[in-house]
Amino acid sequence: MDAKLGIDESVPPSGTGCIECEAGGGWWLHLRRCAQCGHIGCCDNSPGQHATAHAEASGHPVIRSFEPGEDWFFDYPSSSFFDGPDLEPPAHHPPGQGVPGPASRLPGDWQDHLH
Repeated sequence: MDAKLGIDESVPPSGTGCIECEAGGGWWLHLRRCAQCGHIGCCDNSPGQHATAHAEASGHPVIRSFEPGEDWFFDYPSSSFFDGPDLEPPAHHPPGQGVPGPASRLPGDWQDHLH
């Protein structure tokens, strides 16, 4: 683990969806993974904005996209994107998992709820 960077390559993701949205019956647009503890949260365009809330509450400064085909990292303190190491698999949610999702919980006007 590189504590300075807030990245622990050995920690697996917490699941395939946003922890808080799953617990509360919510939904998300895109998913983000805490590079330090593996917490999966929803992006800032999602209604819950749980990835940023986790970073603020935990002090974990770095996230990585948890979307198929994306491997960027983002550092909250510097507001900058960067390339980083491979993290413990899986690198993204299952490709068949829709975006936004989960489909069964999306309101008909879901676009009106985005930030």
